This record gives sequence, C-alpha cells and structure tokens, in this order.
Amino acid sequence: MKWIRFFVISLSSSILVWLVSHTGATVIAVPPVEDIPEEILRTEIIIEARSPIDGKPLTAVEYAQLQEQLRVSPPPKLSSKLRQTVFLLRIRGVLLQLFPFLDL
Repeated sequence: MKWIRFFVISLSSSILVWLVSHTGATVIAVPPVEDIPEEILRTEIIIEARSPIDGKPLTAVEYAQLQEQLRVSPPPKLSSKLRQTVFLLRIRGVLLQLFPFLDL
C-alpha cells in the first residue's frame, strides 16, 4: 500500500513538474533586428576612440599619440621604504594563506 501511494505521488509530481516547466517554453533566442552582427563589426575600421584617462572622445591620431605618451612615460618612482613595506605585506598575505592560524 505504501509503495502504491509513493508511486502515485512521485508520478503525479513528476507530471506536474514537467507540465509547469514546459508551459511557455516557446522562446526564440534571436537577436534584435537593429543589432549589427559581430562579423560586420570586426571588419569595421575604428576612427574614433575614448581617452583611457578621462573618457573624452578622441580622434584616431590623438588616441595614438596618447598611447605613445603612456607607453613612453617612465613608471612612477617609489621610495625604497615604501617598496619594502609593500614587499613585506605581500609576504604576510602569502603566509596568512598558507598558515591561517598565525597571528600576524
């Protein structure tokens, strides 16, 4: 008797789950018409850009000049004491990952 009741309940719940999951399942995953395909976008020549510093619009020439300036500019100098502090903080972080019970 228990097996029959269990079978009926499991069968009815399975059918109910199947019916609920398939109602409104006619969804079409098509991009909108105004969306430009990626293949076309890859072949476009980009003639305008935005500054990575402040986000202002730039022409291609200005963008290339800015990239060159950013590439050529020397990295900022840090004091040796600050470098040592950062180095010790990194070592501390690694030690805490390896030995979480340490009280550092």
